[in-house]
Amino acid sequence: AGLETSNGAAVPAPLPGPAPVKRKPAKKAKKAVVFFEVEILDAKTKDKLCFLDKVEPNATIGEIKSMFHKSHPQWYPARQSIRLDPKGKSLKDEDVLQHLPVGTTATFYFRDLGAQISWVTVFLTEYTGPLVIYLMFYFRVPFIYAPKYDFTTSKHWVVHLACMCHSFHYVKRLLETLFVHRFSHGTMPLRNIFKNCTYYWGFAAWMAYYINHPLYTPPIYGEQQIRLALIFCQIGNFSIHIALRNLRPPGSKTRKIPYPTKNPFTWIFLLVSCPNYTYELGSWLGFTLMTQCLPVAFFTLVGFIQMTVWAKGKHRSYLKEFRDYPPLRSPILPFVL
Repeated sequence: AGLETSNGAAVPAPLPGPAPVKRKPAKKAKKAVVFFEVEILDAKTKDKLCFLDKVEPNATIGEIKSMFHKSHPQWYPARQSIRLDPKGKSLKDEDVLQHLPVGTTATFYFRDLGAQISWVTVFLTEYTGPLVIYLMFYFRVPFIYAPKYDFTTSKHWVVHLACMCHSFHYVKRLLETLFVHRFSHGTMPLRNIFKNCTYYWGFAAWMAYYINHPLYTPPIYGEQQIRLALIFCQIGNFSIHIALRNLRPPGSKTRKIPYPTKNPFTWIFLLVSCPNYTYELGSWLGFTLMTQCLPVAFFTLVGFIQMTVWAKGKHRSYLKEFRDYPPLRSPILPFVL
């Protein structure tokens, strides 16, 4: 068949041309991975301890610790402190190599933190001691008081109430350690457990000796009010621990600003950065008023000083880490401290 022109002559149809050749899309050139060389020096002597070749740029400090551990088995990751400067702060395990201010040949400094122990083990040891020790004095086991008082009970109601409050406090702490707390750091130096146990166990024995003494004289006080205050503070302390737990997903070390929840006991977050310490202080103040015992008052004072140091440290950390941190908050006592 063909096409007709204006004068009726047939013109042959054009022959079909060759089909266009489809070109394959050009392959994108893969970016070359720039590996890092990592050398680890002793922070004290500056001696080279380890050299790691071809470390991936997205490797974390935690992974570098594991690599270092392979060449030095005596230093497991938990006892390693890796730093950019011999006297600087320890880097976090989640810090990524390529995001640190280092070149492709990175130099880190190692410091041995000493033997470590898990925080769970530390807390269980710290809190089991006072619970058992106090009960030994309460039940007046032999060799504590005079033989005629062995396994006798006090005639004063406040002594029994004090035992219930003290026992409840440490049972609550043990249960929180097992089922509530999520720790940002998995371990602490082993040597600290001896110091901590001396503090908790020693004070428990000192308080229990006088409160459960056969010659103990009960004070005159508003029993009902103090009992309610103790219950209030214990519930408040537990509520804060639950709120802090919910801020951190399981297995995560992320930090967020704690805010009040629907639970009224958490509304104190509006004014205080560490209300768990505020409630803790309230509990021991109530226990001091209830027993009117000098060792309890001294324990409360020492605990308040220590909790204030911790609270101020956490408050400064919040201010440094979060630019939008609420400005009205105080570390432990609203508008005061």
